[in-house]
Amino acid sequence: QALPFSQAGMSLCRSAALATAIALVLHSAFFSLFRVNSINGVGLGPTRFSMCRRRAGRAASSLRSPRFFAVRAQGNTFGKLFRITTWGESHGGNVGVVIDGCPPRLPLGIEDIQVELDRRRPGQSSIVSPRKEEDIASITSGIESGLTLGTPLTIIVSNKDARPKDYSKMVSKYRPSHADATYDAKYKILASSGGGRASARETIGRVAAGAVAKKLLREIYGIEVVAYVKSVHNISATTMRVDLDKVQVSDVEATAVRCPDIEVANKMISLIDRVRRDGDSVGGVVECVARQVPAGLGSPVFDKLEADLAKAIMSIPATRGFE
Repeated sequence: QALPFSQAGMSLCRSAALATAIALVLHSAFFSLFRVNSINGVGLGPTRFSMCRRRAGRAASSLRSPRFFAVRAQGNTFGKLFRITTWGESHGGNVGVVIDGCPPRLPLGIEDIQVELDRRRPGQSSIVSPRKEEDIASITSGIESGLTLGTPLTIIVSNKDARPKDYSKMVSKYRPSHADATYDAKYKILASSGGGRASARETIGRVAAGAVAKKLLREIYGIEVVAYVKSVHNISATTMRVDLDKVQVSDVEATAVRCPDIEVANKMISLIDRVRRDGDSVGGVVECVARQVPAGLGSPVFDKLEADLAKAIMSIPATRGFE
């Protein structure tokens, strides 16, 4: 007779699985750190890699020396069949995205992308970044006569309000809760102006690519995706007030905080204004609804849909959880 599997047993199983999963991720991250290009003809062979493993205390010091090797900047690409690569720094000349895998003959205009970038654009209200950017996009490849060609799409947005001099002190002073120290430790060079690739301005490429993906899903598969702010700190909209089956983008856009519950949205805005005046910040929760999604998306075991969603969402700056 099979014994019942207790909740404690499940917890132990999950703890073990979590621990081994973290170990695998750390191993992959560590291994990718040492699988690098050579500099001046000096490569990193098995002997040097073994030395770094044996002498863990000296591994960090060898990273600091360009005589040995340079670490490649990776992690700018997401996806397989529909693959996006975002590029550009926060206060550089341009930011954008290259989309590979978009099928041919999809009707696509710059207005399909611009409407989403306008929603993201800073400087729209007192509760968002005051940076003044127009965020006007242009498509420079992969489209002709309003139809996609099936070749890579390149979307570019110029930085009009780039002010690198405002960050001159950041070269020697790392900001708390930012990626400055980590970038400098790993690459020995730092895009100090606004955080470089670690800035939320990187999400322009994601939004532009997402606009194409949303149209593709809607036009071909009838899938609709809507996201809204569910809570800010301890102020939350409830499912009794927001109908997940009926909420539309127009409902979300009705308030500056992007919460379709107007009464709750006003309370959120008041809280954010008060906290901002105190020089503090608060967190929140964004809820996303996808309708008409067919069964069977994703693959076991490491390519589950939720696993891919979690990786994409958790890579957005300042994101601390996914459910």
